[in-house]
Amino acid sequence: MSPISLLHTWQLPGAVRAAARELLDEAFDGEFSDEDWAHALGGVHALARDGDELIGHGAVVQRLMTAGGRVLRVGYVEGVAVRASHRRRGVGGALMASLEEVVRGAHDLGALSASEEARELYEGRGWLPWRGRTFALTPDGVRRTEEEDEGVLVLPVEPVDLSGDLTCDWRDGDVW
Repeated sequence: MSPISLLHTWQLPGAVRAAARELLDEAFDGEFSDEDWAHALGGVHALARDGDELIGHGAVVQRLMTAGGRVLRVGYVEGVAVRASHRRRGVGGALMASLEEVVRGAHDLGALSASEEARELYEGRGWLPWRGRTFALTPDGVRRTEEEDEGVLVLPVEPVDLSGDLTCDWRDGDVW
């Protein structure tokens, strides 16, 4: 595996964007929607290659969230996937190490919505479950997102009370 490369969305050549989208479609068994892809754009992408083949992808995008009466600049991790033939070889950990460096260098908090399969990877790297309630600031006002309470993990950079309420900004598709 080559070293992880970090590129902003605007720096990704069209062929690399296409390869990343194909990788995510494959890794998520066709359940990675156009909205999911849009959520992964506009930030920094971590890319893992084996020769010329893209074998891993992850992104961190900036979002605004509120917690403890503060607006937080959050590095939100999106679109983390490793090609099936390269799993359990440290690729996911290497991707996350690069993304965590971005989070720590530019944000108050890291956050992500973890699938059950990936939770062990994130928690093993120091990501913590958000213990409080979750909400989303929607066009119709603040809406409770109770179904997400168990799935949100955070990487504190600045001190934050993990047992308080966490409200994310609005976006189409899955808000978390």
